[in-house]
Order: sequence, then structure tokens, then C-alpha cells
Amino acid sequence: MTRFTQEQLAAARDRLVPDVVADGLHVLFCGINPGLMTAATGHHFARPGNRFWPVLHLSGFTPRLLKPSEQDELLSYGLGITNVVARATARADELSAQEYREGGRLLATKVGRLQPRWLAVVGVTAYRAAFDDRKAQVGPQERTIGDTRVWVLPNPSGLNAHWTAATMAEEYGRLRVAADDA
Repeated sequence: MTRFTQEQLAAARDRLVPDVVADGLHVLFCGINPGLMTAATGHHFARPGNRFWPVLHLSGFTPRLLKPSEQDELLSYGLGITNVVARATARADELSAQEYREGGRLLATKVGRLQPRWLAVVGVTAYRAAFDDRKAQVGPQERTIGDTRVWVLPNPSGLNAHWTAATMAEEYGRLRVAADDA
């Protein structure tokens, strides 16, 4: 993996990272917003401590552990990635409530256009802010966007110590089973 200087990472602030999407996905994973490592590399969930890729594999969504640079392979499994807020920041707490709400509105439009079976928002706090649902918990939601069902997953950031890779994989696995049954 390329090592970036602090200056290179700082230069990635506010950069946009293209979605990995297609029409009719089984699951569209939705991060909070790109971190600076993701923006610097152009690959989603690129920070080495992020557990998204290992958990995706452990939960059975992918047959092998993918690297962030292999993100486009997700499409062959009926999976994709987007974000609630498009601009890159060092920390999610740099985003405003207005950005989350606008991100939720834009996300709903995107989901309506792409029509995945499931939208999986990785991070309950981001979901609550984007969709003004203060009581949401991890798991399937009552909300739908058109015919798309919504599932909130734990945030795979290494900073989320409440969830281990194993317990996250169990929750992601519940979604995988639901997506397979759909």
C-alpha cells in the first residue's frame, strides 16, 4: 500500500470518490463519507484499520478478502458502494447536520434511480442523521425507498470498538441471508 504524507492526505480533503454502482444491485453499501485515505487512493474503505473488507468476506458476501483497490469486483457479486455525504474529511464529526440531511435526500434519489434490493447504511449515527430517525438501531428498518429495503449495519471503522470483526460479520451475515432470500 502506498504511504501518504500528512500533506498528501490533507490535500485529499473535500475530494470526491466515485461510487461503485450499477442498476439492480443486491446490496448497495453506504458509508458515512470518504476519509482522507479513501480520497487519496480513490478506493472506498481504504484506511488500513477499517474492517469493511475483512467483514465483507467473513460474512460471506465475497468469496475472498478483497483489497480496496479491487472494489470494482463488488459489482460482479451484485454489490456496490456509495456514501451519505460525498466530500472527504478527516473525521465524520466534521460534517454538519445539514450535510447529513442533504446527503440522505440525495441518497434516496440515487437509490430510487438504481433500485438495489437493499440499502445497507454502515453506521447507525449516520443513518439517524441522514433520515431523521433518532430511534433507529442496527438491523433491518421499517423504512423503504421505493421497493428498496433498508438495513443499518455497524460502522466498520477501527474506532468503533463496540463491535468486533466477528460480531460485525454476524450482523453483515444476517443481511447477506436476507439479500439472498429476496
